[in-house]
Amino acid sequence: MSTKPKVALITGGSHGIGRAVALELASQGFDIFIVARNTDRLVEVQRECTKWNVQCITQATDLLNPSSYPAVIVAALDAFGGIDVLVNNFGGGGRWGNEDPLATDERVWYEVMEKNYFSSVKLTLGFLPGMCRSGWGRIVSITSTLATQVGGRPWFNASKVAQATLMKNFSKNKAYVRSGITFNTVAPGAIMIPNTGWAAFANNDPKQFRDHVETNMPLGRLGTPDEVAFAVSFLCSPRASLINGATILVDGGESTCL
Repeated sequence: MSTKPKVALITGGSHGIGRAVALELASQGFDIFIVARNTDRLVEVQRECTKWNVQCITQATDLLNPSSYPAVIVAALDAFGGIDVLVNNFGGGGRWGNEDPLATDERVWYEVMEKNYFSSVKLTLGFLPGMCRSGWGRIVSITSTLATQVGGRPWFNASKVAQATLMKNFSKNKAYVRSGITFNTVAPGAIMIPNTGWAAFANNDPKQFRDHVETNMPLGRLGTPDEVAFAVSFLCSPRASLINGATILVDGGESTCL
C-alpha cells in the first residue's frame, strides 16, 4: 500500500475559505497545490502550510482568463504526478452588477458563470481522468446557500446552481464513482472574511449589521472560514466514502431550504 501523501488542489486558495481549506488539508497531511491571483498572499499561505511538513506549491494565475487552465493542469501534474482532491473554491460575483437586472451589462452574466461554473467544469474534466486511473478521488465545489434557494442576484444564483448540478450529475456516473471518486458540494452561508462585503458592512454600519445578524442568523453570528474548511476536510477523508452527490449546508441554520 502506498504511503505517498495525497495531493489537494485548491483554487482561490490564498484567502478566506480557500486559505482555510488549504491549511486544514495540510494539517491532515495532504500535499497542497494552490491557485490564486495574489502573489503576496500565496507566499504567506505557502509558508503556513509548510509548517505541517507537507509540500505546498503555488501558482499565481487569474482563472477568469480561459487560457490559464491548461497551464494549471500541466503544472499540477508535473509537480505531483496527479491530484487526489480538487476543491473548486474559485468563484464569486454575488455583488457584481446592479440589483436591477435590466441595468446590468450582459457580460456580467457570462463572467459570473465563467468564474463559478466553467472554472469547475474545466478543472473537473482536467483532473478526473487521473483520479479514475488511481482509483480514488474527491471533488468538492464550494457554492453558496444561494445554490439551494432564491434571493441573490440571478446571475450568481444561476452559476451556483449550475456548480451544484455539475457535482450531482457526475455523482451519478457509475464509471467514476465505482473508481473510488465522490463529487460533493459545500454551500456556505454568510461567512465573515476580511476585506469582503460582510466585513465592509460591519465596519460601515455596525448597528445595521448587528440588527441584520440578530434578525437573520439563528446563532447570532456569521460563520468562519475554518468552519467551512472542516466540512470540506471531512468530505475529502475516507470516512466520507458514502457521501456522494450531496450538498452540505454550512450556514448555522440561516437558509430557508431543507
